[in-house]
Amino acid sequence: MSAVDNTSAHRSTVPDSVNLPIGSKGPVTASRHRRNAVVYAVLFVLGLLPTWLDAGAAWRAAGLGLLMPGAGFLSDGGWLCLLFPLTVALFFLSLIAWFWCGMVVAPLGVWLGTALLAGLLAQGHAWGPAAYLAPAAAAAAFAFFQYRGMRRQAKDQAHYGLRQTFFAGSLAEVGQRVLSEPQAGERELTPDQLGALRYCLDRALQPVGQFKGYTVIDQFQPAALRYQINHLGYALAMAQGHYTPSFQGYLSQAQRNLIEAYLQRRVWGYWVYESMWGHFNFTDFDPAGKDNIMLTGYFGMQVGQYMLNSGDRRYAEPGSLTFRLNQRTAYRHDLHSVVGSVVANQGRSDFCLFPCEPNWIYAVCNMYGMGALAVHDRVFGTRYVPSVLPQWMQRLESEFTDAKGSLVALRSYWTGLRMPFYAGEAGFAFYANVFAPALARRLWAVGRKELSFCLAKDAQGDTRLTLPPEALSWLDTIDPGNYRPGLLFAYAAVLICAREFGDDELAQAAQRSMDQDCGRIVDNGSVWYTGGSGWANIAAVEGKLMRTGDFRNSFVKGPPESVFKGPYLEQARYPEVLVAKAFSRGEDLELVLYPGAAHGRQSIGIARLKPDAAYRVQGDQPGTLRADAAGQATLDVDLRGRTALHLVPAA
Repeated sequence: MSAVDNTSAHRSTVPDSVNLPIGSKGPVTASRHRRNAVVYAVLFVLGLLPTWLDAGAAWRAAGLGLLMPGAGFLSDGGWLCLLFPLTVALFFLSLIAWFWCGMVVAPLGVWLGTALLAGLLAQGHAWGPAAYLAPAAAAAAFAFFQYRGMRRQAKDQAHYGLRQTFFAGSLAEVGQRVLSEPQAGERELTPDQLGALRYCLDRALQPVGQFKGYTVIDQFQPAALRYQINHLGYALAMAQGHYTPSFQGYLSQAQRNLIEAYLQRRVWGYWVYESMWGHFNFTDFDPAGKDNIMLTGYFGMQVGQYMLNSGDRRYAEPGSLTFRLNQRTAYRHDLHSVVGSVVANQGRSDFCLFPCEPNWIYAVCNMYGMGALAVHDRVFGTRYVPSVLPQWMQRLESEFTDAKGSLVALRSYWTGLRMPFYAGEAGFAFYANVFAPALARRLWAVGRKELSFCLAKDAQGDTRLTLPPEALSWLDTIDPGNYRPGLLFAYAAVLICAREFGDDELAQAAQRSMDQDCGRIVDNGSVWYTGGSGWANIAAVEGKLMRTGDFRNSFVKGPPESVFKGPYLEQARYPEVLVAKAFSRGEDLELVLYPGAAHGRQSIGIARLKPDAAYRVQGDQPGTLRADAAGQATLDVDLRGRTALHLVPAA
């Protein structure tokens, strides 16, 4: 395997600064807002025109219904006026449906449908006061949201001032901490890390199409199978790249299983429905076509990360990633076309960032998209990131940064309006580290300092993370993997970020809080938490595996070239043999193995040895080994606790 090292191409074009950038209404958002005003002004005039012209009651009711959802029922008078507040409530629910699964038809249907219904229900004369009440209700709604926006703006500006008091010092600390990264080949998985990794392996190694042990609720939002599959892949690829790069066997098979599982229609079929009710597209359901960065970004990262850390290039072949709709229709892709879709969508979007669900742009999902470009650049020598990053960063800061310097989580592509959703610095900075380290450090410099206010001592005098209610929004207390109250996901996100940026004390505090608060158990050798969703548990595994720079390096650096030239562990039985280390410096092979079930003898297969060559086995069970003509050999090992072996050429 040979890969081009163009890591320097992924350095952020945004310099570190002692000032935290402050957001404002960017030009694209401002343009959308002006268009909203023009469209609504036309709608407002059209809605009042039947009243001004003294048209019939039906026309007047339907017209007033254009001013505001349900306002037309005021013109009908009597008990029908009660349908106005009911329609407002229904419209609110339709907005949730629009956000939840891209159902554009929901708010349009409620607004226009109730206007039509009000006209159909009109009888006799229109109720006179409605001509004044409907515009007044619309104006009151507008004033309410303007007032809320002004209050949020003032609060954000005060928060920005507070952040500026610590930002420069915190950023300098982050810059120092990230310099100390682990050296390749110098670490191994601990028994606790192996137990955590088994949570991932148990799910990934089941037959493709089975999802035992996953959280299964819906396929539209964060509880969807696809996010669990993605992050299972990220965790396993990090384990392979940083601890066992000279091991293929069940670890590579598990990652391929996950990729194949992702291609199942059950996983990606949500896009069929979103294409219809979001894009009004009833013929082409290609999930790697228009929008859908929640697939192309996340999946592109997963496949590219596997290819980088395993050396396997099969998913570069045309049709290797085929999404089959039915017996007649399939959408043939490979990693090149998946990543190409990200680039094409970025080019089509005047925000540069582009939607997940039809219309909704989520800034964090777009970080995954940039991550997919970064790993493709690393594996294939392309230069997607340097070509896109300057514009992407400019749009992020001008269109997706608020008055306190935080990311705007969700913005409507069509209207430019923002929607409250979680995008905290302490949970997502590590994604940005893949393609823009300066941006990532800036985010983490804020997040780590604000989290430091939440450190406390437990009963044993050890530091733990305590998240007081006043420091949290209601979104922070909801596990996105199952929509239930729980802090496992929040703790795991802090753990991941703290490890990525070298804040080991904070990482230990977060893990201690996880262990104390979230129901840690050991089930048949697998370590997990009862107090969280599948995705939250997978995030906890990622955090436990990581050390400084590990997430970034698993996408833009990968293992040293020696592991793809020297001997490697090809076969081991799972869970009988747990591989804590497998590393080759070109001629040798270092292994650390543990029994995963009962103690006893196990056979392991070694490949890429020198044909017919003799090797010495050093370590806990010394001996000799001779490769066959194909450079393969089988070694019997008596596993009783930690077993370290070192294969070196005999001559």
